[in-house]
Amino acid sequence: MSPTRRKSSSGEGVSVIAPRFDRPEVEVRASARRTKTGNAHWSGTRIVVQIPARLRGRERDVFVDDLVVRLLSQRPQVTGTDATLEERARALADVYTESIYPASVRWVSNQQQRWASCSPSTREIRVSARLRACPEWVIDAVLVHELAHLHEADHSKAFYDIADRHPRQAEATLYLEGYALGLGLVQEDDDVIGH
Repeated sequence: MSPTRRKSSSGEGVSVIAPRFDRPEVEVRASARRTKTGNAHWSGTRIVVQIPARLRGRERDVFVDDLVVRLLSQRPQVTGTDATLEERARALADVYTESIYPASVRWVSNQQQRWASCSPSTREIRVSARLRACPEWVIDAVLVHELAHLHEADHSKAFYDIADRHPRQAEATLYLEGYALGLGLVQEDDDVIGH
């Protein structure tokens, strides 16, 4: 999909690149005031990249991609704490699962065949540390999947009615299938995201 383009009120050329599996939506602002350098920052769930207006074609694409990759490598969840992860899960519960909260949410390094797990009896959610390198929307989809287990312990239709409230749940499943393949991991057949 090609980017949509427009002029901002400051005269900058602005284009928006649709989200992909490996990154969120990217807004590119081309400025004549910039001659050599560029920068990237988060604006909500979107990445905003500022580049020199002189860049065109392949050179522009490579310049933007380099800035996006650099910013993504510094994502908060890469170094986020358990408290940050739990706070994110609570925010997602408010939006997608009727404010049913877990007792705890934490990163773990001992999950070999699941991306995450939930113990409905104790209301504990554990998320594989391997997911720290994934885009935020994938981690969010995994968290919503686990939060759905606080309502429905099994993978019933009622469970998926809740889990699939996250708008990118299917994309996250596909992303994680590819990610597992790339890591050489064997996932459980019935549930790539895990339960």
